[in-house]
Amino acid sequence: MKGWVNAGIKHYLRWRMRRIEQFMRDPEPVQQRWFQRLVESARYTEFGRRYGFANLRTVEAFRANVPIHDYDALKSDIARMMHGERDVLWPGEVRWFSKSSGTTSDRSKFIPVPRSNLIHAHLAGIWDSLALLYHNCPDLQAFRYRNLYMPGSFSPLPDYPKTRVGDVSAVLAYHAPFIGRIFQVPDVDTALMPDFEQKIERIAEITSRRDDIATFSGVPTWLLVLFRRILEKTGKSNLLEVWPRLQAYMHGGVGFEPYRQTFQELIPSSTFAYQEIYNASEGFFGAQSDLKRNDMLLLLDSGVFYEFIPMAEVEKSHPKTVLLQDVELGKDYAIVITSNNGLWRYTPGDTVAFTSRYPFCFQITGRTRQYINAFGEEVMVGDTDKALAEACRQTGALVAEYTAAPIYFANERSRGGHEWVIEFEKEPTDLTRFNQLLDESLQRINSDYEAKRFRNLALECLRLHPVPRGTFVRWMKARGKFGGQHKVPRLANHRQYVEELLQYAAMQDI
Repeated sequence: MKGWVNAGIKHYLRWRMRRIEQFMRDPEPVQQRWFQRLVESARYTEFGRRYGFANLRTVEAFRANVPIHDYDALKSDIARMMHGERDVLWPGEVRWFSKSSGTTSDRSKFIPVPRSNLIHAHLAGIWDSLALLYHNCPDLQAFRYRNLYMPGSFSPLPDYPKTRVGDVSAVLAYHAPFIGRIFQVPDVDTALMPDFEQKIERIAEITSRRDDIATFSGVPTWLLVLFRRILEKTGKSNLLEVWPRLQAYMHGGVGFEPYRQTFQELIPSSTFAYQEIYNASEGFFGAQSDLKRNDMLLLLDSGVFYEFIPMAEVEKSHPKTVLLQDVELGKDYAIVITSNNGLWRYTPGDTVAFTSRYPFCFQITGRTRQYINAFGEEVMVGDTDKALAEACRQTGALVAEYTAAPIYFANERSRGGHEWVIEFEKEPTDLTRFNQLLDESLQRINSDYEAKRFRNLALECLRLHPVPRGTFVRWMKARGKFGGQHKVPRLANHRQYVEELLQYAAMQDI
C-alpha cells in the first residue's frame, strides 16, 4: 500500500519539477506575475490605500512609492492584526503568527501567516523541496516509511485568544496535509508539546523503538540533543543501527558546515543525502537543487517578489535595490521581500551571494546584524562556518556549537582581535594547533580579515575558549531560547553573548 502511495507522490513531484524547471529557465515572467498578484490582492487594505496600490502599474512605480521596511517599521500594524483588526497589511483577519527572534530591537518578532502564505509559500516550498530532493534521489522512500520531525509549539495570544502564536515549524505541523501526517513521527500532539525537554524525552522513547524512519528534518542544534538521547537509550553507536532505512535529512535555520562531520559520524553512510532548505518565518525562499553543490535554488514561484540591497546601500536611510536580473555573482546582498503575508518591501535580515544566474542559485552569507566588523574586517557567518569546517577537517575535531565576538582595543597601544567560544563534540588533540588553523583558514577565506591580521598590525591571532559539552544548550535554556526555531547566535559586533557564555561555563566548573 505505502509503496503505491510513494509512487503516486513521485508522479506529482515530477509535475512540480517541470514547473520548477520552467522558472529556472525563465524567471522574470513568474516574478512579474507574483508582483501583480500581490499588489492587486492588497489594493483595498489599509497599507494598499496608504501607498496607492490601485494606481501602481509597474515594478518601477512600486519601488518609487513604497519605502523599504524592517520589522520595527511594521510592528505596530502587525500588533493591530494580532488583536483582530482586518485588512491592515493583508486582506481579511489573520489568526496565525509565527514567532521568531531576529534582527529587531524587540525580543521577538511576529510574522503574519494568512492562509495564502501558508499554502502558496510555506507548504508550496516544502513540496518544491521534496521535488528537488526526489529529482536528486529517485529511490527515495519518504512516502513509504516515516519522516521524523521536531517542531516547536504554539499558544493563544494571552490578551486575544483567537490569535495563535508559535514557531513557524509548529504552525506548519498543525496545518500539515493529511498525506504528510500519515508518514510523520511523532504524532501531532507529541510534536507540539510546549515543554521541549519533555518533548525530546517522549520523541526519543517513541522513535528508539521504531526501525522505519527514512528521513528527518529540523534545526541541527536540537536534533543533536535528541539523537544523543536516543543513542543513550538504545546503547547503539550510530543512528543507522537504530534506523537502518535512513536516506535523507532536510536541514535549515543555521549554516550546516560546522555540524556536517558530526552528522556523518552519526550516520556513517556514503549514500545518505543532505538537502539544505531556506524556510524562514517570513516564507520559504530556497532549496538545494543539486546535492553535489553547496548552494540553493531561489524559489521564485512561492508567493514572493524579490529585490536585493547591495551591501554598500544597507546602512542608508533610503537604500537602492536591484532586481533579480541585475544581481552580480559573488557579491553580498540583503534580501528584500514583498510577500503574500503583508510584508511589503521587507528586510528579513539575511544576506546572500549568488553563485549562478539562470538558474538563480545562492548561498546564505550571514545576517545584517550577525557579523563582526569592528576593525573593517567584514567577517560574515559564511566565512566563519567555512573556516571552522576546514580546521575540523584537518584535525579530526567535531564542533557542536560556537559563537564569536571582537576583542576591542584596551588602549592606543593594544591590538584588537576575535574571541571564539566553542563547544566541541570531539576536542582536537592539540588545541593550540586548532586555534592556529582556524585563524589561518579565516584569513584565506576573508581577504579583509587577512589584511587586518598582516604581521599582527591591527588584529592579533584569534583566541579560542573551549567550554564543556552542554554549555550552549544550558545557556539557550536560561535565555528562554530553548528548542523550536531558536538558533545560537554565531557572530556579534558586541561581546554580550561571549561574556555570558564564558561566565556560564565558569559557573558550571564551580
